[in-house]
Amino acid sequence: MTTQAPETLSSSSSPSQENDIHHVQVTTKKVLPNFLLSVRLKYVKLGYHYLISSAMYILLIPLLAAAFAHLSTLTVEDLARLWDQLKYNFVSITVCSSLIVFLTTVYFTTRPRKVYLVNFACYKPENERMCTREIFMHRSKLTGSFSDENLAFQQKILERSGLGQNTYMPEAVLRVPPNPCMEEARKEAEMVMFGAIDELLEKTGVKPKDIGILVVNCSLFNPTPSLSSMVVNHYKLRGNIVSYNLGGMGCSAGLISIDLAKQLLQVHPNSYALVVSMENITLNWYFGNDRSMLLSNCLFRVGGAAILLSNRFSDRRRSKYQLMHTVRTHKGSDDKAYGCVFQKEDDTKRIGVALSKDLMAVAGEALKANITTLGPIVLPMSEQLLFFATLVARKVFKMKNIKPYIPDFKLAFEHFCIHAGGRAVLDEMEKNLELTDWHMEPSRMTLNRFGNTSSSSLWYELAYSEAKGRVRKGHRMWQIAFGSGFKCNSAVWKALKTVNPAKEKNPWIDEIHLFPVEVPKVAAIKISS
Repeated sequence: MTTQAPETLSSSSSPSQENDIHHVQVTTKKVLPNFLLSVRLKYVKLGYHYLISSAMYILLIPLLAAAFAHLSTLTVEDLARLWDQLKYNFVSITVCSSLIVFLTTVYFTTRPRKVYLVNFACYKPENERMCTREIFMHRSKLTGSFSDENLAFQQKILERSGLGQNTYMPEAVLRVPPNPCMEEARKEAEMVMFGAIDELLEKTGVKPKDIGILVVNCSLFNPTPSLSSMVVNHYKLRGNIVSYNLGGMGCSAGLISIDLAKQLLQVHPNSYALVVSMENITLNWYFGNDRSMLLSNCLFRVGGAAILLSNRFSDRRRSKYQLMHTVRTHKGSDDKAYGCVFQKEDDTKRIGVALSKDLMAVAGEALKANITTLGPIVLPMSEQLLFFATLVARKVFKMKNIKPYIPDFKLAFEHFCIHAGGRAVLDEMEKNLELTDWHMEPSRMTLNRFGNTSSSSLWYELAYSEAKGRVRKGHRMWQIAFGSGFKCNSAVWKALKTVNPAKEKNPWIDEIHLFPVEVPKVAAIKISS
């Protein structure tokens, strides 16, 4: 679980600062670096490696088309003469036939299977779980765990976070007094997972016994038996199901789960894969006074999503999207990146997730590496040529007077789903990628309406675009998320149909007319704890 907050962190602390709320001050110095202005060649080469690997199969299509075009020009007399020449040459016929069979077999056995997204569902909690800013502050005060200064600090965070008044919290946290225990955490997990899966099965008509692959991701709650076993038991899934439970992988784990399911679908023909992405709040509510750990309390909210993938060609007609690419970037070999989002105990032995002051810089580096790798795969050739020419001029010929060319990713995608981790990162992504308010609307409204729902936020964003009637056949979607470790992952989808919101059930559909809402931009705050 990673917290992308609109706040920048200062690790310095002193007793006088603890008692003085005026040390929370406005600053704009710590922002996401402009990751497109400095590019490493190794990530560009990696992107072209992916492109060439996938293009090997595409290049065979024009060759086959040319061969068939030539054969179509032959007349009956030409075929008769060819047969007369070959029928007395047994060796040539055998070699040619064997070569054709061999190449055809290699092509059909090694080409990647197409992966389709049949449908997805996002969990919407009951109204009783709704948590306004006033309710949040009231419950926090009643716990008696937080100092007056840190209560005031949390109030400021809430006002600047981008979260609205209709987010959701689990019952155990809203209760007076709070009751964070294993039983309540299991209840929250069951409520979210089963709520999303029930809606997905209703949408698709797929029977639980038809599901052959199951991937569940939840970063901070990993009970025994696992969450994936909980799903298997509840829905009585078949005994030979291939199941995985991913833990501790942060907000980007949703796309890791998609990538894992894609890899599994390459080796399990004629299969359905169920992916469940969620986070658990109950046992991860922080009751201490370390400000770097209080941010997660203010930002994370209840949410989850279930996604059904298929490699059956027969499912293409009814599927919404086709998965085109996944690109994963891991910066964990760097100590600074590894430790910037860290679950640990504070001085009073209370467990929380601490955020380093290096978080924004680390996120910028991870984003830069991922986007640079993705660019050659998705950008139009005109953008690639301009980008590559300026890159070579600056890196190879040392022509520093040439301004770096920033590719226009709006030419590659119609829709952007950027992880709604916090306002600051969304602001910087908008600026660095030169996106418009329209492109950022799904991410900002998801943060406002549902808060940071961790790995499932990308699906609330896609559901928003569908509810607005924006998704048309052929449109391309870019999902990008980042999380502890430090990781940045991307997935690219292509719409196979125009989504009619009148026929869709998703968490936005009953209130989509109320959005977008005005979210005033405010300066970030500096944390001196």
